[in-house]
Amino acid sequence: MTDMHELTEVALGVARERGAQYADIRIIHRRSQDISVRNGRIGGLDDSETMGFGVRVLVDGAWGFASSDKMRKASIESTAELAVRIARASRRAPGPKVRLADEPVHVARWTTPCLIDPFDVPVEEKLDLLYRIDKKLRAKKAVAEAVSNMEFTRKRQWLATSEGTFIDQSLLESAAGYEVTAAKGGEVQVRSFPASHGGTAASMGYELVRSLDLLENAEKTRDEAIALLKATPCPSGEMDIILDGSQLALQIHESCGHPSELDRALGQEANYAGTSFLTPDKLGKLQYGSEIVNLIADTTLPTGLGTRGFDDEGVAAQRWPIVQEGIFRGYMTVRETAGAAGEKRSRGCCRAEGFHALPMTRITNLSLMPGDWDFDDLVADTKKGLFLSTNKSWSIDQRRVNFQFGTEIAWEIKNGKLGRMFRAPTYQGITTQFWNACDAICGERRWRLWGVNNCGKGQPGQRAGMSHGAAPARFRKVTVGVAKA
Repeated sequence: MTDMHELTEVALGVARERGAQYADIRIIHRRSQDISVRNGRIGGLDDSETMGFGVRVLVDGAWGFASSDKMRKASIESTAELAVRIARASRRAPGPKVRLADEPVHVARWTTPCLIDPFDVPVEEKLDLLYRIDKKLRAKKAVAEAVSNMEFTRKRQWLATSEGTFIDQSLLESAAGYEVTAAKGGEVQVRSFPASHGGTAASMGYELVRSLDLLENAEKTRDEAIALLKATPCPSGEMDIILDGSQLALQIHESCGHPSELDRALGQEANYAGTSFLTPDKLGKLQYGSEIVNLIADTTLPTGLGTRGFDDEGVAAQRWPIVQEGIFRGYMTVRETAGAAGEKRSRGCCRAEGFHALPMTRITNLSLMPGDWDFDDLVADTKKGLFLSTNKSWSIDQRRVNFQFGTEIAWEIKNGKLGRMFRAPTYQGITTQFWNACDAICGERRWRLWGVNNCGKGQPGQRAGMSHGAAPARFRKVTVGVAKA
C-alpha cells in the first residue's frame, strides 16, 4: 500500500505554504457488506469498497474543507489548495474566530478487538443463517412479511495533523437482526429482535452474530407479532412504567445524547433536529434527573459503536459524566467548542461519516449506569403500570424538551405481576420531569449495550454509530396511551 505518511505530508505541506495555521488530513479505506433476506429470497447483497481523503484547514480562524477519491499526489495538492481557498472565503462571514483547545501530539495505532473477522466468514454461511431464520418467521399464515439482515463495516483511517499527530486506526462494526410483520383483517403488527430498526450493532466481529441467539428467538418473536393482532389496545392515563433496555437506549439517545451535544446547545447546529435546552448556564446546576440517574459518556467502552482510540481530530478516548447523581455535569465537545464548556481539552466527540464529510460533534457511547434492582423484584414492587418493550416510533421537539415514544408491545403490570399484552402503546413526557421520575434501575445482570448505527445529523446529512448501555428502569406517573393509525 502507498506510504500514507508521504501522502499526508503533501497535503499538510501545501496547506502550510498557502497560509493555513492548522491543517489535518484523513485518508479512509472503507469496506462494507450488507446482506438481507426478505420473504424467502435475497433482499439485498452488497459488498463494496471506497477510498479517499478529506483535508481540513484553519485560516485566520475560519474552516475550509475539501475532499477527493483520487489518491494521487497532484489531486492531494489541488484538494489542499481548494480547502485553503474555501477557508479564505469563509472568513468573510461574520462570527467569532475558531480557536482549538490544546491536545497532546499522538503517534499511535489502534484496532477494534475482534475474535472472528466477519469478512472471512463465507457469504453462504451468513445467508444460510438468514434463510433458516426466515423459514421460522414465516411458518404461520398470519405472517405477511419477514426481513432478516446483517451488516459489516471495516474502516481503516490515517489521520495526520500539522501539529505532528499521526494515527492509524482500524475500526470494525457488525450488526444483525430481523423483523416480522403479521396482518389480518386490516390490522398490522410488527415485532423485532433483538431490537428494532435493523437489530443491534457493536464494535466487534462475527462473534456478535453468534452471540445473539437469533434463530432461537425467531418463533417467539413471530408468535408475539401474531398475538398482537388480537391484543387489547393500550390503556390511556397516568401510570408507572418500566422500560426495557432497548427502548431505554433510544430514550437516552434522543433526550440525553442529542441535548448534550455542545454545538446544539450553542446554537451552531439547528437545521437537523434542532438545538438544545441544555444551555451552558445550566451546567453544574440543572437537576436533570433523580439522584439515581448517572449518565456516563465513554469512548473506551468495550464493543461500543463510539469506541475508538482517537476521534477524527486526534483527541484520545475518554470517560466522563454527562449527568451525575441527577445533576447535569458535562457535554459532548470537540476542540472548537471545549472552551465554551469551561474545559481546556476536547472530550473527543469529533467524527465524520467518511472521507467526503466534514467532522462534527457527535454523540459517543452514553450509558445509564445500572442500579441494584432485580427485574422480578421491580415488577413485584409495581402495583399498577406497564412494561414497554422495543421502540416503534419517536417524536421530540426542536429543543429536546417534549417527547413521545411508541413501542411495539407492552404488558400490563397488576399487583406486582405481568399480565395482559397490549398493542400500540405510547408514552410521553418532558425530559427533565421524566428523568426525575426514575426511581428504580435494574442491576448489572440485566444491563447491556445497545448499538445505534443510523444516527443522522448535519446538512448534508451524515450517519454515525454509538452505543447506549441500559437495564430496565421504572418511571413514576407517566402519561401513556394508544398510538393512532
